[in-house]
Amino acid sequence: MKRITFLFICLGAILLSSCSEQQQKPNIIYIMTDDHAVQAVSCLGSKINETPNLDRIAAEGMIFRNSFVTNSICAPSRAVLLTGKYNHINGKIDNHNIFDADQQTFPKLLQVAGYQTAMIGKWHLRSQPQGFDYWNILPGQGSYYNPEFIEMGEKKKYTGYVTDLITDFTIKWLENRDKEKPFCLLYHHKAPHRSWLPNTSHLTMYDGQEIYMPETFYDDYATRGSAAREQEMRIDSHMSDYWDLKLYGEVSDTIMGWNAQGWNRVYRRFTDEQRVAWDSAYQPKNKAFFEAGLTGNELLEWKYQRYIKDYLRCIASVDENVGRLLDYLEETGLDENTIVIYTSDQGFYLGEHGWFDKRFMYEESLRMPLLVKFPGIVKAGSENENIVLNLDFAPTILDIAGVPVPDDMQGVSLLPLLKGKGQDEWRKSMYYHYYEYPSVHMVKRHYGIRTERYKLIHFYYDIDEWELYDLQEDPNEMNNLYGQDGFEDITMELKEELEKLRAHYGDSDELTRSFLPPETKEE
Repeated sequence: MKRITFLFICLGAILLSSCSEQQQKPNIIYIMTDDHAVQAVSCLGSKINETPNLDRIAAEGMIFRNSFVTNSICAPSRAVLLTGKYNHINGKIDNHNIFDADQQTFPKLLQVAGYQTAMIGKWHLRSQPQGFDYWNILPGQGSYYNPEFIEMGEKKKYTGYVTDLITDFTIKWLENRDKEKPFCLLYHHKAPHRSWLPNTSHLTMYDGQEIYMPETFYDDYATRGSAAREQEMRIDSHMSDYWDLKLYGEVSDTIMGWNAQGWNRVYRRFTDEQRVAWDSAYQPKNKAFFEAGLTGNELLEWKYQRYIKDYLRCIASVDENVGRLLDYLEETGLDENTIVIYTSDQGFYLGEHGWFDKRFMYEESLRMPLLVKFPGIVKAGSENENIVLNLDFAPTILDIAGVPVPDDMQGVSLLPLLKGKGQDEWRKSMYYHYYEYPSVHMVKRHYGIRTERYKLIHFYYDIDEWELYDLQEDPNEMNNLYGQDGFEDITMELKEELEKLRAHYGDSDELTRSFLPPETKEE
């Protein structure tokens, strides 16, 4: 009898120890916005807006100054986040094909290790989430106003603004979660994705102000190849009066095209109260625009101001809602053992080179904001200059949680960098590959390498063109040096390093050909 009692005491001690260990594991909140450019984060040097709540994360944690995406487009970036693998490995090369959710992802591994997992907000992978104890996602791109959500397979429509609603659902889940388990929460915003619809509380924000215009706004692409000239993402010629610039209220159904009809679907989603607020804010500004009769550069600069103000108004809602979440963590004491990661799925053009959107390997779309608060580990107000990738996020989260990182994940845990160690042994170059062409915005397929100083890009498929930039001397990438005298050696070195990276990550010309449209594979 005494022996049985002793065994029960030992078993109880083991279980208590296990529960205590589970509770001590850090909680993880991963915040990801859609298309939030580094240029619009004040702690990263923005000249155009303030983001006080994002700055709170930076002030209490670490800023990564060289954070890059491996493929600058929404769904492929999300697939890289989940798998820790390049798109040619995880299969999600563009926005069109369906992500294979049956494959290994970091949330599945966390579940096995005893973490409670949740995914709330924008999913955008065309398959049902797996690896989450709870999920509540937007269908496809989702809507800014009065959106539908799919909660654990059931679609529901809500009244309100999407950024607010995603935060409401996130805080509700935190309140109702299993308090005995550590958690990993993916809190994903739709904003500030096109078509940049601000909340009613921000519709007149920046009115009467002139937002800074980037110095490359009137870029003529003189030294670059056909890719930069033939894209379809120019503010002057590829923005819609309806969908993008909101120059009208409801338009006639006889006006055809996805821009006009897409705008009607947006406008008709408004409640009466929302429509009154929208019309009150935009009709006077639109009336003044039509009366001004702008042409030429004046018209182009007006379009930029309309675009950038709406974009920044969407950012303002994101910042406020991140503040709501941070306040909740502090009020409940969760902040003491919760890591907060803030990033975007890629960068974005805010008028640089005359563009909006992303896709290119140029700096504005290649860079992502990355801010990490890690209580007790990361020194407050610290910065890191190493080249880090969205490829590294899955292994980092697993490493933080004490879960072994699978050998087939291609990224590297950032935990040593967060601890202020390992900077000298870190990668000195990164590999990029973009596939979605021909498609919307018509950015040609390309891959390339970026080092601490240089960038080499190869555009392929219907062309065979190279571009080389010295980022130290030409940070705006205005002067293509490829083929110029004096750059033969560095070009050869970069090409050799590029091939080493492709081999290291399992990419090749043969594999690239397998991702081409069927009619071109035999050419």
